[in-house]
Amino acid sequence: MSILKLVSKNLFRRKGRFIFTLLGISVGMAAFVALLSLGGSMRGEIKKQAEALGANFLIVPENICVYNQMAILTGDTISESLRYDVFARIADLDGITVIPHLTQRTAINNIPRVIVGILPEETKSFRGWVIAEGEYFSAQDEEAVIIGASLAEMQNLVTGDVLTVRGEDFIIKGILGENKSNDDMTVFIPLTVAQRIFDRENEISYMSAKVENMADMERYEAAVLEVASVQVATDEQILGAVMTIVNSVNITLQLIAGVALIAAAFGIVNTMMTAIYERRREIGILRAIGGKTGEIFKIFIIESGLYGLLGGVIGVAVGIAASFAAAPVLTQGEAGELLKGASPGANFDIVMLAATILLSLIISVVSGLYPAWQASKLTPVEAVSYE
Repeated sequence: MSILKLVSKNLFRRKGRFIFTLLGISVGMAAFVALLSLGGSMRGEIKKQAEALGANFLIVPENICVYNQMAILTGDTISESLRYDVFARIADLDGITVIPHLTQRTAINNIPRVIVGILPEETKSFRGWVIAEGEYFSAQDEEAVIIGASLAEMQNLVTGDVLTVRGEDFIIKGILGENKSNDDMTVFIPLTVAQRIFDRENEISYMSAKVENMADMERYEAAVLEVASVQVATDEQILGAVMTIVNSVNITLQLIAGVALIAAAFGIVNTMMTAIYERRREIGILRAIGGKTGEIFKIFIIESGLYGLLGGVIGVAVGIAASFAAAPVLTQGEAGELLKGASPGANFDIVMLAATILLSLIISVVSGLYPAWQASKLTPVEAVSYE
């Protein structure tokens, strides 16, 4: 009988034990894959949101902490505000194009939504927006709204429909083309109108800025700070602050998955040691008919490796399915704003999947080293004399 036939026969000798051991490694790998997928989705989505701002740097209130700047990526309301005259002073600086935003969260049709007050023409040019349906604002103080494509689809809204905001009715004048960012779920309204209905006269939340020459970024930042008491944050700085939080959470979750993998590894050790205990006579017979120490060692290493290979394949499949199932749940609530455009499965390529299965295989082989060594050092006399 060949080694592979012997291994397959031994694996399925105790079907219940085989299934539960396989489930142990599969569950551990599935948790690892799902968390890795969702973590990659969040990182990719955060980068996408930062790029969608279309800015070289952001100008924010002086007193907000760097982590509070995450609200800019989610489109949420930030705790402090800037005076509109600050925008006017910065807009006069040479080499800098700057646009203001006033972000507010309010209920529309009893559903919390983000409303952003903008300067219509300046913002359209700055962000490169395209109108997919209807028309764009025709005046700076027009009593109308523009909405994102995903919001229109989710709430079955079309141009000409009426949205009630803070007790006032606004006609949906146009729908933006989809750009896979927070814009897709946002309601945009002229800045002066937003300031009036939210009682934020002459206030804005933050400003986005572009510069003519990226090499002179430090000079532009110094010029901004000279004319106003504000914070200047590049998109990389905000992205770094948010990613620090996300990576910390991601590492914690992966450590939890690692604990599951360690538990699965000990399960394999236990299974293999039990198999040795039950098959000592068989090992003795193999040694008696000429089986070498290396061959006995190889039999048990292959058995443990097969647990890892099969468990890795099953774990990868279950993990990717779980990440797709979990993503819609995670996008519920404010914390999920960063994930709403994410596609979990897209974060894995063939190389990554193969590496994950290889990790499962390595864990299982390492777990089988001690049992295999124990089996290989049994002498024929010790094995066959066992009762």
